[in-house]
Amino acid sequence: MANVLVVAEFTEGKLKKTTHSAITFAESVAKATGGAFSILLIGGGAKAAAAELGGFGAAKVLVADDPALAHYVCERFAPTVVAVAKQGFDVIVTAAGAYGKDLMPRVAAALGAGYATDISSVKAEGSKLTYKRPMFAGNAYGYCEITTAIQIVTVRQSEFAAAQPKGGSSPVEQVPVAPPTGGADRVEFVSFDQVKSERPELTEASVVVSGGRALKERFKEVLDPLADALSAAVGASRAACDAGYAPSDLQVGQTGKVVAPKLYFAIGISGAIQHLAGMKSSKVIVAINKDGEAPIFQVADYGLVADLFQAVPELVTEIRKAKSA
Repeated sequence: MANVLVVAEFTEGKLKKTTHSAITFAESVAKATGGAFSILLIGGGAKAAAAELGGFGAAKVLVADDPALAHYVCERFAPTVVAVAKQGFDVIVTAAGAYGKDLMPRVAAALGAGYATDISSVKAEGSKLTYKRPMFAGNAYGYCEITTAIQIVTVRQSEFAAAQPKGGSSPVEQVPVAPPTGGADRVEFVSFDQVKSERPELTEASVVVSGGRALKERFKEVLDPLADALSAAVGASRAACDAGYAPSDLQVGQTGKVVAPKLYFAIGISGAIQHLAGMKSSKVIVAINKDGEAPIFQVADYGLVADLFQAVPELVTEIRKAKSA
């Protein structure tokens, strides 16, 4: 039997969609092992965010709400996760985003626990859990087991479907915020420079329009009308970011963000393995490239060999006609 603790992520009182993938993992492990799962929210406004989690089937929704934790700082959040983890939980999980990758290593170190990061699936045999995780930019997979009493895991959002509410209402329980340890009380939040955009967040968008270096200085000129027509997020290859055609926070790939939208446009992107590692789990992939031998066409569901500077504006025109019909 394995009891699972999901460490939820939220901003401005609203739950991040990535947490739904972690809940799916927790549900599957709890069901397979005969255990249960609970959800932990930490930070200022946690109580408001907890209202979204009542119907997901958790045994408990644990809330550590403190105005002093209005802004995320790993050194201030980790002690509370550690304290709650010791209350009968066998697996601690969150999504493998910036939040999880920053928080969970410190939690694992404090607990002396094994840590499996960025996993894509889990197999339960009795109480033994085997984790599958991508290696070599997703071109191979490795399997691992954690032998410590408590296991720490981050899950790849693109590989676990978002959990859906099932009705009912999980009890909400207040838990104390643990004090910082080991000099962490000297760490304080200074500022967070966030890129504000009216577009959907890249990792949570259902449609993503990405461009490569071939767009050059016309990156925004070509992609923005298509993104606007589809209410999509905009992404970019590393080559486009390195060349200065797109900001680095738009990078999709092995060293950027991992996305799995319902629809992904790869425009002027050759399809290097580093980029594929960040988007090949997309439900439908559409590629536009003038090079018919580009590797992107090997993973695309629909491919168009054409001059993108001509094809994309024509596509935008047709989309607008269809929407206005």
